[in-house]
Amino acid sequence: MDYRKSNAPVNTVTRDMMRLSEDTGNVYETVMIIAKRANQLSVEMKQDLEKKLQEFASYNDNLEEVFENREQIEISRYYEKLPKSTLIATQEYEEGKVYYRNPAKDKNNF
Repeated sequence: MDYRKSNAPVNTVTRDMMRLSEDTGNVYETVMIIAKRANQLSVEMKQDLEKKLQEFASYNDNLEEVFENREQIEISRYYEKLPKSTLIATQEYEEGKVYYRNPAKDKNNF
């Protein structure tokens, strides 16, 4: 899922953890699923930001360029205004867009 098109809230939202963990039956397992997805999203967002900022990298330090690089500042502000990766991951989990499996439970089924 593209994190830029997410409809996740920007602010923190209180959630009913019992309702949220109905799929797994375990609150801690649900939190781990969301946390692992949030880590994946944050790595993806960081790589994307670094790739965009690499275009503006200058290898010779010029004082004028440091203060006048508006594009770089706007890109950084855009990424700061995006919802946090945990909020996006929780929204994806609620919408059923996260695939997960527990190998320990799968082993017991065989």
